Amino acid sequence: MIGQTSSFVGYFDGQLGSNVRCRPYYKLVPVSNGCPYYCTYCYLAFVYRKYAPFIKININYDTMFKQIRKTLSHCRCKVSFNMGEMLDSLALDHVTNLTTMLIPFFCSLSRGFLMLLTKSNNIGNLLAVKPNKQTVLSWSLNSDEIIKTHELGTASLDERIRAAKLCQDHGYRIRLRIDPGILHPNWQAGYADLIQKTLTVIKPENITLGMLRLLPGHPRLAIKAYGSRARKLCSHNFIKGASDGKLRYPPKQRVEFYTFLIDTIRSFDKNVSISLCRETPEIWNIFEDRCELGKCNCVAVMGHV
Repeated sequence: MIGQTSSFVGYFDGQLGSNVRCRPYYKLVPVSNGCPYYCTYCYLAFVYRKYAPFIKININYDTMFKQIRKTLSHCRCKVSFNMGEMLDSLALDHVTNLTTMLIPFFCSLSRGFLMLLTKSNNIGNLLAVKPNKQTVLSWSLNSDEIIKTHELGTASLDERIRAAKLCQDHGYRIRLRIDPGILHPNWQAGYADLIQKTLTVIKPENITLGMLRLLPGHPRLAIKAYGSRARKLCSHNFIKGASDGKLRYPPKQRVEFYTFLIDTIRSFDKNVSISLCRETPEIWNIFEDRCELGKCNCVAVMGHV
């Protein structure tokens, strides 16, 4: 659907209760009601589909640019505008051509940064415009097994890596997000292969790690929508107790997963900053010497510019 919206920019204060850590940022939502991909773990399909069974492209772009400028005028600090929280930033870019407008626009904003997060290889428009340090591209990556089983419709791992490499060669800032980590048979081999394939080709400025977290009602809805694929996803020994209300793997499994990934990353790159996504203090405290709080995917300013 093509339409308009009165609200392109929304503020996320980073508050997820007493025991889940996150950083504040602004959401940029020019495409609303979800995403064209069918990831079994994604909440967007279930948040929107009951009420709005379509994706809406909002085209009153003058309003969008005014709201970005207004947000910056009210803030004295540098501001991240995350276009990957409520949508895949590039999945529909060949239809909207948004990046051809937004990337040059952010070039003129000394305190505004555009964050693009994707599972696609839809980079034609990115390569057709001049990159700038105000724009950060981040690829959401996962093991081949998880992509094939749980990320239907997205680009393959090799396609995502190649797209990130082309964009880095073009001059863009590149980050990686390995999230949600999902345990599966031989998961160590799968994630080691992912890291080896990626870090022998790309030099990211940051890698953010996270593990599967689900709303309590998600398993029932996912199984109804996706059948056996979702049953595999939801058959784990999840626990409750986090202040964001989501189900997670037990701490022991999360520590094992993060330790393995960090060790593997460091075998290829000794210096890249590593962070955790929406984790609890008990996990952060274990990795306080190995991960950098605040240098995470959604915050564009990390001392780089």
